[in-house]
Amino acid sequence: MTDILWPGDQHAGDLFTDTAVLDAMIALEAAWSSGLTKAGIAPPGVEVSADRLRALVSDADRESIAVSAESGGNPVIPLVKTLRAGLGDGGAATWLHRGLTSQDLVDTALISCTATAFTQLRAELREQVRALVRLADEHRATPMVARTLTQQAIPMTFGLKVAGWLRGVLDAVEQVDRLVFPVQIGGAAGTLAAAYELAAALDDPASAVLEATTVAARELGLEPTVPWHTVRTEITRSGDAAVGCTDAWGHLANDVLTLSRTEIGELGEGAAGGSSTMPNKANPVLSVLIRRAGLTAPMLGATLHVAAADALEERSSGAWHAEWDALRTLMRHTVIAGRQTTRLVADLRVHADRMRANLDAAGDAVTAEQRTMAKLADHPPRGDYFGAADRLIQIQLDRAEGVQ
Repeated sequence: MTDILWPGDQHAGDLFTDTAVLDAMIALEAAWSSGLTKAGIAPPGVEVSADRLRALVSDADRESIAVSAESGGNPVIPLVKTLRAGLGDGGAATWLHRGLTSQDLVDTALISCTATAFTQLRAELREQVRALVRLADEHRATPMVARTLTQQAIPMTFGLKVAGWLRGVLDAVEQVDRLVFPVQIGGAAGTLAAAYELAAALDDPASAVLEATTVAARELGLEPTVPWHTVRTEITRSGDAAVGCTDAWGHLANDVLTLSRTEIGELGEGAAGGSSTMPNKANPVLSVLIRRAGLTAPMLGATLHVAAADALEERSSGAWHAEWDALRTLMRHTVIAGRQTTRLVADLRVHADRMRANLDAAGDAVTAEQRTMAKLADHPPRGDYFGAADRLIQIQLDRAEGVQ
């Protein structure tokens, strides 16, 4: 899966592709069959492995499933039909999918693919923290002019600017690390009634059903939990964490875009892009692409919240369906932006001489506030006007120690 209109799409690899989503659905079918047998609900010998089920779905089947999904509104119906046909007559085919419903497979597949995305994002975020810590420490005394509302303001250090980027990334790390990824198994209306009925002959059917759910969740590497059908917190939290990442990266990229302008020249990308017609151009392409994600991710996150607020009854008509591609696109774009941000900060070129020159050229205007404050305090102006910048940098460096 690649997208010529979203440069860098290759960095998301197979994440959330049709194959990956179908594979996650198949994994749940296998894990649930294991759960049913281990809980004593299904008879021995009907358990089926994920590998066996995967072998039953060809590339042609995937295309057929995608086309047939329209008739039932989701791909689960044709997928289960394909799997049962491949298993042939017997207990495995008879017991496959019993106690599950379409929403269980779709939601668990979404969560599984999202968990995979955040595994990649955690690695990128930690690489970014390491790079930003090095930059902030190296440039804690590098002078530059601060800018507010596009105008030169007062002196600051580049290390403090980097510490601001670092703070945003650390905030994103905290948001991501708080995420949990729960399985969704509830049956037709979130009551687990079908599975309970299958277990009715047991002494404690409810405990057996919950045991089966726990077994399935653990085999998938997900958290066991009660059904969450139309309570979409698990989806919106993941979306919020993804948008939190792109917020932090968008801020960073915007600063690089501004400071790499030809007339400012204080920063440069390690491998700037060219132009199809102007040989003099060295475009900050990574920053442009990262900013692109920062501009588009919030709308995708908003779609998830609108769908959550529009949740209806025990399965939403339309709102649930609207989540699927929004989440897929959001997570792929976030992973792509994460890789691009890691490259940007790792190879960022800092032109400290240009920073000093721009500050000197600003003249007395950028120290006017300092002179006013010094006069009020009745003492001569200090040799610099960086305030508590060094301490503020150190606070973020200390905070980053537990992340690297």
